[in-house]
Amino acid sequence: MALDKTGIAKRIAKEVKDGYYVNLGIGIPTLVANYVRDDISVEFQSENGVLGMGPFPFEGEEDADIINAGKQTITTLPGASFFDSALSFSMIRGQHVQLTILGAMEVSENGDIANWKIPGKMVKGMGGAMDLVASADNIIVAMMHTNRAGASKLLKRCSLPLTGVGCVKKIVTNLAVLEVTHEGFRLLERAPGVSVEEIKAATEGTLIVAGDIPEMDI
Repeated sequence: MALDKTGIAKRIAKEVKDGYYVNLGIGIPTLVANYVRDDISVEFQSENGVLGMGPFPFEGEEDADIINAGKQTITTLPGASFFDSALSFSMIRGQHVQLTILGAMEVSENGDIANWKIPGKMVKGMGGAMDLVASADNIIVAMMHTNRAGASKLLKRCSLPLTGVGCVKKIVTNLAVLEVTHEGFRLLERAPGVSVEEIKAATEGTLIVAGDIPEMDI
């Protein structure tokens, strides 16, 4: 059966390693902080000027003055720090973030990402995504495999305005874990109960399937 947003976040949390500095994008990525292993030390950074974010607060324990870049209330871990956006973006542009986790509306088979604008709809702007995709060496996308109409979001070429070109390394969807390669999307894992055939049917871009594909361990 396909994963929900929580399942996607749990699987991506396994990609977070001890000592990493990690930037979490808006949407599903923000959930990742809730599921990182307790035995590793990770610093979550938000481009609005926070280093040391913790999991989301429990209901009734929110502090409206402590928020992430998506204006969601957050918690902070011991030793957390706050600073202006200029310093925050210096960290990003200076490549001091080891892992960036972003949401997306579309990803192409060569790693292009579109995650900020649908033509004809009002948006506030690209925000920090442009700097993140231009500066990060390791970008994982968290997204649903198809849109609400059932059309694939993993494409040969993106149809929406691009945020970054050739920058995505890995994608975790509600159906699968995929690696972006020069040949296309390489299928690494499938969601529990989801068949390879279902993933093929939901993927417009080139899908590479080699050998037996294991189920995700979440």
